Amino acid sequence: MSRLTTTNHDRDSAGMTYVYPVVSRRAKGVSVGINLNPNNACNWRCVYCQVPDLVRGKAPPIDLEQLREELNALLADVVEGDFMTRQVPEGSRRLNDVAFSGNGEPTTSPEFPAALEVVAEALERFELLGQIKVVLISNGSMHGQARVQEALSRLAELNGEVWFKLDSATQEGLAATNSVGMDPADHLARLRECARRCPTWIQTCLFSRGGEPPREAELSAYLEALRELVADEVPLRGVLLYSLARQSYQPEASELGRLEQSWLEGFAARIEALGLEVRASA
Repeated sequence: MSRLTTTNHDRDSAGMTYVYPVVSRRAKGVSVGINLNPNNACNWRCVYCQVPDLVRGKAPPIDLEQLREELNALLADVVEGDFMTRQVPEGSRRLNDVAFSGNGEPTTSPEFPAALEVVAEALERFELLGQIKVVLISNGSMHGQARVQEALSRLAELNGEVWFKLDSATQEGLAATNSVGMDPADHLARLRECARRCPTWIQTCLFSRGGEPPREAELSAYLEALRELVADEVPLRGVLLYSLARQSYQPEASELGRLEQSWLEGFAARIEALGLEVRASA
């Protein structure tokens, strides 16, 4: 395995199918990733997605026993072995979380609730249950389903949190950024339900396109959506605001650019004025 960096999120780095380690710039430590989409299939196609050979679809059947073996093996190396000194740069040698992320939307997997129990068992085995976070990084598209909602409630019991994708609050913006035809009101309704079941951060990626930052009309619509959530006392943790850190593998890649930290901080101040915590990283 090559030494980890914040820009190397290779899901094959550990030589496993479902489990991989990364140094997360947002988590500021090591995150043990769970990839339930090794077929590179997702029901969205975000233009900034770093997954090569991405296809539209859902997660394949998951071998839960293999997932259990891989997760236990990596956690043993991290907790009991020399993984941190061998693979992780100084300053990041802290186990922050186990995160369902990977190469597509994890909640499209029918086995997601069972996979969550595999994680719970492993954390209990290594005396990590309640000591580190269990994170679901999700586009939120499946959160209207009962099986996912039940899993969200279980996630909350495991010291869990959701990073819920909201890049735009307009139908045009969702189509242009996430390649989905969807009513923003429906997506915001799923966000409300998610936040009521499990601690939830909004996760927002902003970037320049064709050399231009996001249009003010888009930004204003996004802020208005947040304002309504705050007014309705939806229990949000805050907003994870970020720009591009790694290369997109989508056809639009050449159009996209990274926003400067100063731009992000300026927009973060507008969000904070609504009463929400913001963590901004270019």
